[in-house]
Amino acid sequence: MSDIIQLLPDNIANQIAAGEVIQRPASAVKELLENAIDAGATRIELIIKDAGKTLIQVVDNGCGMSSTDARLSFERHATSKITNANDLFSINTLGFRGEALASIAAIAQVELKTKQQTAELGTQLIIEGSTVKMQEPCQCNNGTSFAIKNLFYNVPARRKFLKSNAVETRHIIDEFQRVALANPKIYFSLHNNNIPVFQLPASNLRKRIIGLLGHSFNDRLVSLEEDTDFLRIYGFIGKPQFARKTRGEQFLFVNERFIKSAYLNHAIVKAYNELLQPKTYPLYIIYMDIDPARIDVNVHPTKQEIKFDDEKLVYAFIQAAVKRALGKHSLTPSLDFDRDINLTNPFNSFPKPSTKMGAEDGKGLSAGKTTAGKSHNSNNSSGGGSAKWTGSSNFPSGEQPAWKKRVPDNWEELYKTGVVDFPKAERETKNGDFSTEETITIQSDFSQPNLGFEDNDDYQDTPFIPVQLHHCYIVWQIKSGFILLQQQLVHERILFENYLNALDRAQVSTQKLLFPQTIELTGADADLLKEILPDINALGYDVQEFGQNTFVVHGAPSDVKSTGDEQQVIESLIEQFKLNLQAFKLDKRTNLAKAMARKNAIKIGQKLSVEEMRTLVDQLFGCETPYISPSGRPTFTTYPLAEIAKQFERKNG
Repeated sequence: MSDIIQLLPDNIANQIAAGEVIQRPASAVKELLENAIDAGATRIELIIKDAGKTLIQVVDNGCGMSSTDARLSFERHATSKITNANDLFSINTLGFRGEALASIAAIAQVELKTKQQTAELGTQLIIEGSTVKMQEPCQCNNGTSFAIKNLFYNVPARRKFLKSNAVETRHIIDEFQRVALANPKIYFSLHNNNIPVFQLPASNLRKRIIGLLGHSFNDRLVSLEEDTDFLRIYGFIGKPQFARKTRGEQFLFVNERFIKSAYLNHAIVKAYNELLQPKTYPLYIIYMDIDPARIDVNVHPTKQEIKFDDEKLVYAFIQAAVKRALGKHSLTPSLDFDRDINLTNPFNSFPKPSTKMGAEDGKGLSAGKTTAGKSHNSNNSSGGGSAKWTGSSNFPSGEQPAWKKRVPDNWEELYKTGVVDFPKAERETKNGDFSTEETITIQSDFSQPNLGFEDNDDYQDTPFIPVQLHHCYIVWQIKSGFILLQQQLVHERILFENYLNALDRAQVSTQKLLFPQTIELTGADADLLKEILPDINALGYDVQEFGQNTFVVHGAPSDVKSTGDEQQVIESLIEQFKLNLQAFKLDKRTNLAKAMARKNAIKIGQKLSVEEMRTLVDQLFGCETPYISPSGRPTFTTYPLAEIAKQFERKNG
């Protein structure tokens, strides 16, 4: 048999190896920025076009390279950082493998200009797909300029799998932020499609954080510092009340190198103990200085994972440091994460219940049924603002869960209207968190078209009065028994369909703010807002870009009352949008409508008037899909009379 094993050509081997190091444009950005820092630069500029697909350029004022070094830097495993295997355990630089430039050159067109400070001329080098096209002396500034053009031009399969420009740009901004946070004493700038995004002068750590994340973060930070013989820990953590529902601003650095560690993240989050609501994540920017001999940074191609020689000790130190910082500043939790910050009166958008007699039965809604699909006008708002309380329970002060208070205060109303299944209430409320987004499989009961809302002579002379249970559920009588509705999920369904229709029509009226508000977002959030800005404005907002990561809010939907803190409103909306993006992979418009509905819906704990409850039920059954909320949870459950009667049957004996 003939031999079948053969050595791969260098260009193919380099392309395969590049897949480990350069996974997307942000990977190339990371490598070039780290090389500039290792070169001793005090000024680093990043320029990108088309999310790095067309151009990635990094210009620094570092030490530069000689003509020979410039050529050798693109060879695999060529490095100035280590000379033997023992050096791997005392690394103080960011790049050391000698893989980055070789990998980049294998899958892009690269132009390098570099000059040492003592040299009269610099060197220009052009490489395409690992092939050197030109090398010659040139006039250039001290330092180095790397220009990467047409990334993955010769690997179309890899280029095809890149995400949209908006997504890839966010990844680049993430890498830029990590490097800039690790090196506050270096000037950094970022230009995207010729538009300045960041211009960060050399400063202290707090100013660098504010420069990257926005001035609003200044009041959210708590300083942290712990110095031991084993390691030094310093930086900032976020106050508990500013925790978010998505992992966002969480940065961990070891010897000025950004790392990812689920183990140490657990130590930090656990230090907050019960200061955080479930499924929320705190802000932290924590640095650790440790003897390089105690860590191994050569365990992952992207160098974002490291090993400690005593991981448990590091865990204990970092947890203790965070606890001490929280205790030192006497921080207490604010557990009101589901408070509606946008609507003082969530029923401003509700049509007024009809006061006219129904066409068929002469009673309209008061006859114990809905008139689905009809529109009304309303200014009724006895519900007031969103309820607010603290503690581990989601019930307002003075209320008790059904399984703790077996005899409700409104037992007389319950006696008149029906029977509440207390075991079922216990199952639905035992977790104390009605607002958790979970996908629930809907049983066949919810697909039954006949819900008993047809005419019923028994109800003509005695209009049914709906009952609210625990400021959470609505009891509504139907011909075949009664239904129990969850008010927040009902309102989410109504708003969701309204917002989807509004996005199609783009005819939502806008209420101009008396004083327009300027808001500042993080780089990633600002980029996301720019992407969805046309759709947000189609829903009635009037938000305009104002340079870099700043926006001006001129107006809000007319059915949404301004709270005076538009920064928090927009941040909350973006946070919900990101949460949906991670959990449901929705298209942009559906995601935005879902985020708006989730944010603006009435919350559990909101007291409703009789007319408001009737309006909710009326509008719910005017929806195309009334049976489930946008997150897939049932909006109501049915209790047939036959099943209720069984509870009162005479027992044998």
